Amino acid sequence: MNSPNLIILYVKDPAESAGFYRSLLGREPVAEAPNFVAFALDGGFTLGLWRLSKVAPQPSATGSRAEIAFMVPGENGVSTLYDDWRKRQLPIAQDLTDMDFGPTFVVLDPDGHRLRVCEPDK
Repeated sequence: MNSPNLIILYVKDPAESAGFYRSLLGREPVAEAPNFVAFALDGGFTLGLWRLSKVAPQPSATGSRAEIAFMVPGENGVSTLYDDWRKRQLPIAQDLTDMDFGPTFVVLDPDGHRLRVCEPDK
């Protein structure tokens, strides 16, 4: 069976985005080129950062229509990460709040991609 294992974000500057994700993920890229950077993620996934001007075929639209979610286990795990990312002065699009699925917040990467933090499903 085919399973997705690569998430690609289109970015203005892969080097700038790589610096952001290097700090956020606490790991080094597994591949770096002028137009593409990749980070190995837990669970067999890879995060790719592809220079938007080099994407082929070019996307037909722009804007936030998706999110990458970080599910943080443990009591107060979400609020602890919220405090850490606030101290790092990451751009917060949604402050820590309770929603139907529990505590959550959203930060933005340098290209405005939404990164949501929430608890895993029980």
